[in-house]
Amino acid sequence: MPGNSPSSNNIGGIGGIYHWLFQDTMEGLRRRRALLGYLFLLPTLLGIFIFTAGPIFVSFGLSLYRWNIFKPPDFIALDNFERLLADRRVIVGLGNTLKFTVLAVASQVSLGLILALAVHRINRIWLRYYFRTAYFLPLLMSGASVAVFMGYIFHKEFGPLNYYLTLLGLPQIPWLTNSDLVMISIAIISAWRNLGFTFLIFLGGLANLSQEVLDAADVDGAQGLRRLWSVVIPLLSPQILFATVTGVIGALQVFDEPYIMTRGGPGNASRTLVMVMYEHAFKDIEFGYGSAIAIVVFLMILAMSAVQMWLWRNRVFYQ
Repeated sequence: MPGNSPSSNNIGGIGGIYHWLFQDTMEGLRRRRALLGYLFLLPTLLGIFIFTAGPIFVSFGLSLYRWNIFKPPDFIALDNFERLLADRRVIVGLGNTLKFTVLAVASQVSLGLILALAVHRINRIWLRYYFRTAYFLPLLMSGASVAVFMGYIFHKEFGPLNYYLTLLGLPQIPWLTNSDLVMISIAIISAWRNLGFTFLIFLGGLANLSQEVLDAADVDGAQGLRRLWSVVIPLLSPQILFATVTGVIGALQVFDEPYIMTRGGPGNASRTLVMVMYEHAFKDIEFGYGSAIAIVVFLMILAMSAVQMWLWRNRVFYQ
C-alpha cells in the first residue's frame, strides 16, 4: 500500500493543530485566550531578550576573553576577574559608588517621605496637583541635561549658589573641586532629580492607607510622632522597600552626573564603577575587561537587592 506523502502529513498536522486550537468547546476558548495573551506579551519578551537578557549573556561570554576588536578574541578564562582584584581604579570606583549609593538613596527616600507627609496634609486639591507636578518635573529631564545645568549652579567661581553665599558673607565652597565634597554634591544633585519618584510613591501609599487602622490608632490615643512611627510607617513599608530597592539599583549604575560634571575628578574622587567600565571598554578598547566590570556591577545589584529583600522579609506589612 503506498505511503502518505510529506505534504499530506503536513496538511494533516496543521489541520490537527487548527482543530485543537479552534474547537468549539470551553477548552478551545481557553486555549485561544492563552494564545492571545502570549501574542500580546511577545513584543515585550522579545525586547527583554534582545535589549536586556541578551546583552547580559553576551557580557558573561566576553568577560572570559581578551578582545580589542582589532584582533580575534583570545580566551583567558577568569584572568579578567583576577585583574579586577588588583586594579586600583576599580577599587576606588567601587568605594565611590557605595558612598554615593548610601548618600543618594538615604536622602531621596527620607526627603521623599517628608514631602509626601507634608503634601498629604494639604486640603486644597489644586495645590496638591501643583506640588506633584513641580517635584516630578526634574525626573522628566535627562541626566545629561541635569548634569550640565547643575554643573553651572555648583561652579565655584561663576555658580549662582556660591554667589549668594558670598552675599551672605560666607566663603565660596568648592562643591565639585574638593575631593571630600564632590560625591556629596553629586548625591545632592541626584537626589534632587529623583526625589519626585519616591515622593509620588509615598504620596500614593498615604492615599491608600487603611482608614480602619488609622481610626483604631486614634481611638488608642496614638498621635503625632507615635502615630507616624508605629502606624503610618509600618503601613508604608511596601512603598519604602520598593523605593529603597529601586533607588539602590539606580545609584549603583550612576554615570551621567559624575562623568559630565567632573570627569571623575578631582583625581579619582568621583570616579564610579560604571565610569571605570566605560573607560576600559570604550577608551582603552578592552571589551573583555569592561564586560568583567559590568558583570561585577550586575552581581552587586543582584546581591544588594537580595539582601534588602531578606532584611525586610519580616518588616513589610501588606494590608
